[in-house]
Amino acid sequence: MDQQNTTAKEAREAEVKPFPARTEAAPAKKGSRKRLVLGAVALIALGLAGKEGYAYWTVGQYMISTDDAYLKADITAIAPKVQGYVKQIAVQENQKVKAGDVLFRLDDGDYTNALKSAQNQVATQDVTIKRIAAQVKAAEATVGEAQAQKVAAEAGLKNAQLKYNRVEALAKSSVAAQSAVDDAVAALDQARASVTGANAAIAAAQANVSVLQAQGSEAQSQLASLKLAVDQAQRNLDRTVLRAPVDGVVANLAVREGDLVSPGQKIAAVVPTDAIYVEANYKETQIPGIAPGAEVKVTIDALPGKSFTGTVTSLAPATGSEFSLLPPQNATGNFTKVVQRVPVRISLPKALLETGRLRAGLSAVVEVDRRTSPEGK
Repeated sequence: MDQQNTTAKEAREAEVKPFPARTEAAPAKKGSRKRLVLGAVALIALGLAGKEGYAYWTVGQYMISTDDAYLKADITAIAPKVQGYVKQIAVQENQKVKAGDVLFRLDDGDYTNALKSAQNQVATQDVTIKRIAAQVKAAEATVGEAQAQKVAAEAGLKNAQLKYNRVEALAKSSVAAQSAVDDAVAALDQARASVTGANAAIAAAQANVSVLQAQGSEAQSQLASLKLAVDQAQRNLDRTVLRAPVDGVVANLAVREGDLVSPGQKIAAVVPTDAIYVEANYKETQIPGIAPGAEVKVTIDALPGKSFTGTVTSLAPATGSEFSLLPPQNATGNFTKVVQRVPVRISLPKALLETGRLRAGLSAVVEVDRRTSPEGK
């Protein structure tokens, strides 16, 4: 029995001996595989770091970046210049329009009547001017008649003077009677009075001509004022039709047909989608190196995965806080320095604007390449 137990024990030990050798080989293979993976990861990380370092060294260090940038457009507010009820709305929200397209029509009845009234006043004034011109001609004819009468009076005076001279000579010779002398004197006085009356008639006629001519000048001046009134009435009538001032998209419609609108009341807006630009707010410490003409890499959040090349067109003459409703007053006892930002306007390529995918107000990220800036060179 003891021999049998010993033999069975040795057999079990012989069967168990190979297993430790297999368990010792497994950790060695696992460790070498882990080292290979770690080495590969390290190489990849080193490669990526080298790539990023090279990109920064060659490009990144020259880029001035900010994500405080938005798409802007010079939006045109549509407001009437005259008061009236909205008769027709010829467009819809978000509709594309061309410059000159009709947007709204106001009730033009009152303005049409005002134009006709002004035109009638002009016509009446024209008749008045013609009447005064005819009166001037008649007065000038009267002047001519008075001058003819003066010629006749002067001829009568000359004849009376000659007759008086003859009678007076005869009277001195005691040939003519005193009564004849008296008659000659009376005739001479009458002739002189006729000449004086003719002169007075000429002066009166000429004065009448001057008065009528002054009236004509006054009527002409009034006619000019009345024509200005016609022009103003026509302008007011034309203003009852509101047209698009620029190409763009209609937005923010704020009226309905039948509403009463007043001059200056904003009733819609036209956004020029082909004139959108980027306004980037750079920190004051980033401004050095940014100047008009510099190239800009623009990434728009609404167009992920794409970048576009823009150009710096101008820098604002003051920081954004200076244009706020209540500019900060730093001349106080408590002062905390805050980095200010300067708006920088950036133009976008025409091909991008023509796609029609841009909208004012979208967010963007911009990077100015200082190497292309006139100040950075």
